[in-house]
Amino acid sequence: LKIDKKDFYGGSMTITSLGGIGGSFFTPIINFPEVAILGLGKFRKVHLHTGKELEERIMLPLSLSYDHRIIDGAEAARFNNELKQNLGKNFAYRLAL
Repeated sequence: LKIDKKDFYGGSMTITSLGGIGGSFFTPIINFPEVAILGLGKFRKVHLHTGKELEERIMLPLSLSYDHRIIDGAEAARFNNELKQNLGKNFAYRLAL
């Protein structure tokens, strides 16, 4: 499958990643005329004490930059929380298969 360069233009948000080269948190820069950019860092396994036992979890650093003139900060926080919940559910589902 080949995607023509012109097909990359006209979106409202970009997703970028530094995880492949080991980057964690960073500040992605918005590409005008887009209004937001989501940066993904390198995931890592962490051990978390849940009160009863020690569990291994996967941590995926996310960095969201957005234009405050268009997107309210509360809405951006809700987006990040929804993304976190959906990624967690889907990842748990894949592990169960």
